[in-house]
Amino acid sequence: MDYDNVEILPSDTKMSSKLRPKDGLQASGEESSRRTDCETVLTALEDPDCRALLEATAEEALTAGELIERCDVPRSTTYRKLERLTEAGLLEERIRLSPDGKHASEYRRTFDDVTISLCESDGMTVGLSSAATAETPEAAD
Repeated sequence: MDYDNVEILPSDTKMSSKLRPKDGLQASGEESSRRTDCETVLTALEDPDCRALLEATAEEALTAGELIERCDVPRSTTYRKLERLTEAGLLEERIRLSPDGKHASEYRRTFDDVTISLCESDGMTVGLSSAATAETPEAAD
């Protein structure tokens, strides 16, 4: 997925504080865990290191160590960006169990597409959609 074509609006642009999951993401606890502020998502997508981490985690879950190697991002930067992406709801953190007992966190992208919508009543909304979780599309509030 190419994020170079994402246009980031100036910081003085009025934004709603809603992230709206679309295309089948349920309006339940799952939605609330993915609901965040538009500016947080757009700031993460603007960052080249964050985009590299998102691209690397599109097909498979990877540990921080694997991401450091694949993305050529410094270790401390990688951990900081992983935290930002997880908080924004763009990455999901899970535990990778290991037979030797040295379990590690692994990260996987939570979406396939990002949709940015502008509406007079709601301001700006950012929707995340995923073909893997698409069941029955539901209207977002």
